[in-house]
Amino acid sequence: MFLNKLKKKSIHSSSFSKLSTIDTKILIQMNNVSASYDAKNFSLKEITLSIEKGTNYAIVGQSGSGKSTLLKLINGMMNPSKGQIKVDYQTPDMNKKQFRRAMSKIGYIPQSLGLIKNISVLENVLIGALPRIGRLNSFLKKFPENEILEAKKIIQLVGLRGKENRKAYMLSGGEKRRVAIARALMQKPILLLADEIVSELDQVTAKEIMDLIADAQRRLNLTAVMVHHDMQLALKYADRVAVIKEGQKILEIGVEGDKIIDFQSGNISQKEIMELYNNES
Repeated sequence: MFLNKLKKKSIHSSSFSKLSTIDTKILIQMNNVSASYDAKNFSLKEITLSIEKGTNYAIVGQSGSGKSTLLKLINGMMNPSKGQIKVDYQTPDMNKKQFRRAMSKIGYIPQSLGLIKNISVLENVLIGALPRIGRLNSFLKKFPENEILEAKKIIQLVGLRGKENRKAYMLSGGEKRRVAIARALMQKPILLLADEIVSELDQVTAKEIMDLIADAQRRLNLTAVMVHHDMQLALKYADRVAVIKEGQKILEIGVEGDKIIDFQSGNISQKEIMELYNNES
C-alpha cells in the first residue's frame, strides 16, 4: 500500500514538473491597503478589491477622495502604508528592478496627459516605445522603421490620421487625449490606467474617447482601470464600479441588462444605491 501511494505521488510530481507557469483570472489584487502622503492622514483606508484580466474597472468619487492615489499604488509610483498589492503576481515598487522592467506593460495616462507640447503627434506616440528603443536613440530621434510604422498604425486607430506631424499644442482637448491613448497603446500594455481622461470634455467628445478605449480594450484584450467623476459614464462602460468616499471603498456595483448588481454595498442601503445612481442622471 505504501509503495502504491509512493508511485502515485511520483506520477503526480512528474506531471507537475512539466507545468512552467501559473495563470490567474485576477490581474490586480489589493488586500486591506491604506496609503498616506505624510504618515499622519490616510488618503486611502483599508481598500480591498480584485480586478479580473480583460475587464474594465472604474473608480468613482469626489475630488480628494483618493481615486488618483489608488492608481499611483497600482503602477508603483507610491507604496502603501499598510496592506498588500499584487499586479500580475508582482508587488508594485519602483525601487525594485524586476517591477521597473514590468512597468512597460502598464500604460498610464495621468490627468495632465503628460504630452510634450512642442513635438509632433508621431514623436509623442513613439515615446511609448522607449523601453524597446532606449533613451539615447529616443533623444537622437533614431526610431526603427518598424516602430514608426507601428506608431502610424496606432495613430490611425485612434482617429488622428493625417495629423502625425502636427505639434501637440495645436490639438484640441479631445485630440490630445487620443494622442495620450496612442502613446499608452504603443507600450503594448496588458494594463491601462487612466485618470479622469474625459474630464472637462463635452458629452459627445467624452463618448468618442470612451468608445475608443473600449474598442482598443477588446482588440488587445486589455485590462483597464479608469478614474471617473461621472457615475453614469462609469456604469455604461465598466464591468464594475467602485465608489470611493473619504478614502474608503463604500460600494462596488455593475449593470447587467436593466439591473444594478451589488457586489459590495457594505452599510449602503438599496435606496441609497438607487439615489446615488439616479442623482448622476
